[in-house]
Amino acid sequence: MRPPKRLPLNRTPRSAFLPTSRADMDDRGWNELDVLFITGDAYIDHPSFGVALLGRLLEQQGWRVGIVAQPDWHSANDFLKMGRPRLFAAVTAGAMDSMVSNYTSGKRFRHRDMYSPGGEGGKRPDRAILSYCSRAREAFPGLPVLIGGVEASLRRFAHYDFWSDKLRGSWLLDSKADLLVYGNGEGILPIVTQRIHDWAAEYAADSQSGGRDAKTARRALNQALDGIRGTCIAKAATLDPAEKWRDLPSWEAVTSSKEAFMQAANIIEKEANPLNASLLRQTFAQRAVWCYPPPPTMSTAQLDAAHELPYTRMPHPDYERLGGIPAYDIIKHSMAATRGCFGGCTFCAITLHQGRKVTSRSKESLLRELEQVKSMPDFKGTISDVGGPSANMYRMACKKPEVEAICKRTSCIDPTICKLLDTDHSAQIDLLKTFRETEGIKHVHVASGVRYDLALESPEYIKELAAHYTGGQLSVAPESTDPKVLRLMKKPTIEAYQGFMKQFKKASKDAGKEQYLIPYFISSHPGSSHESMEQQARWLKREGYRLQQVQDFLPTPMTLATAMYWSGLGPDLKPIPVMRGERDRRIQKSLLRWQDEDNREFLRKARPRFRV
Repeated sequence: MRPPKRLPLNRTPRSAFLPTSRADMDDRGWNELDVLFITGDAYIDHPSFGVALLGRLLEQQGWRVGIVAQPDWHSANDFLKMGRPRLFAAVTAGAMDSMVSNYTSGKRFRHRDMYSPGGEGGKRPDRAILSYCSRAREAFPGLPVLIGGVEASLRRFAHYDFWSDKLRGSWLLDSKADLLVYGNGEGILPIVTQRIHDWAAEYAADSQSGGRDAKTARRALNQALDGIRGTCIAKAATLDPAEKWRDLPSWEAVTSSKEAFMQAANIIEKEANPLNASLLRQTFAQRAVWCYPPPPTMSTAQLDAAHELPYTRMPHPDYERLGGIPAYDIIKHSMAATRGCFGGCTFCAITLHQGRKVTSRSKESLLRELEQVKSMPDFKGTISDVGGPSANMYRMACKKPEVEAICKRTSCIDPTICKLLDTDHSAQIDLLKTFRETEGIKHVHVASGVRYDLALESPEYIKELAAHYTGGQLSVAPESTDPKVLRLMKKPTIEAYQGFMKQFKKASKDAGKEQYLIPYFISSHPGSSHESMEQQARWLKREGYRLQQVQDFLPTPMTLATAMYWSGLGPDLKPIPVMRGERDRRIQKSLLRWQDEDNREFLRKARPRFRV
């Protein structure tokens, strides 16, 4: 067995990182923390990782912040190692949902975790938010507990849990947390911290007493945290806020009617524009989850500032002897240029978490970060990616803010590209060219997913992409060839992919390069029948594709596609085919990889009439 890959020697002193131990606190002269972050990821002090970003942001504002990374959840010992924080514990499963991190779409345990030292699996519990909150309450009775990150964001309402194949309630209630922060936390957490600080000045001692005064303190805390955009809070179902709200179908309704569950998903999907979203309420017997609208979209200046905090840009020194962290190895020489996505793909959680409006960093900020990357000891001259959730949405926005303020479209590019969307690629072309021409830079790659329907709006971008920013292969995601499935996915037609492929091949040839597109397809997506997948297999053979990797649809909580999977209904509430059984899902995946002999043998028995 090969020894684990070693991290480059981290000569950055421990004191440059946020504290992770009592000794680190002593070095700073701290006798207690204000805020304790608890995360399922290893601690990497880099803006691509939410806990590092938010921790640095609070640190900049004068709060004393510590991090417990990947604690042993079988006892409260790891949670106690830095003592009780003065204000609150902030709990997250990490950059990935713990169930997605721990299990494949076939529900098999993953032995590799991209966010753990050495890529070792099993470092975070299943449904990490619930486990961590339980231990945090055990360690710190009466302390306010907040939950956030992807796992909490996508479970803020009643949701389908693929791994248990049933509906589960809001994790705000199940975790017994005081507040759920969803989406981007930069504009929210400073407000929450100040409010808890003000509350603690009067009530913190009472909250720990366990008696009558403790109840008064908890009510005061609930009132202090109420009404913050980008958060969900629990109240009695009979309480009415001062402002208007929109009711989602209740827990009782969605558990008794799949149509009601699909209706709830449609409402959530349409109430995502921070300029006009409603306060949403969902009742669970005598309790209710009140979810305030998303916070205003971050400005360029705010996103720049968040990325230019004093990060070491390194994993914590504690991991040096434990092997490299795969997620860090992927992003350490990359640049995040945007946040958010207006694509609205129904199987993707990015829009639900990061927002539907794209915020772009300034060119000046990115160039300053480029100099930091160049100074890294292991940098060899290659920028591995310049992008974001999508590669080519930089500086794209609605041309008419007054229309955007009332718009309820769930995608700016589906079913067609909105005529008010500015699809000009010139700012991105200029940014990439400036990077490429910077002294010390040998190669600049674009590895984020390219929206080829947008790229078709700019032949110049396709030429530049092929000539300068593709390292032999470019990954794109048509996902399906079936027009009905593509409509349910909110993806462009296969003809759009073929149009992009034609232009890319020509641009590569003109640049004197032999380059290929690597298309990604999804099997078992709601709406996909075996007959339509057979047609797709024939298309793949006709086009000369022999897929090596296929993504079997994984129903992640709160996405519209997951609601379709559970309900068997499309957004229009009409029935659609859904492949739920293990055998049916294997047929779908085998059809996309029809050339493998094992799959061909399986298909001869499962689909004897199928010929490719």
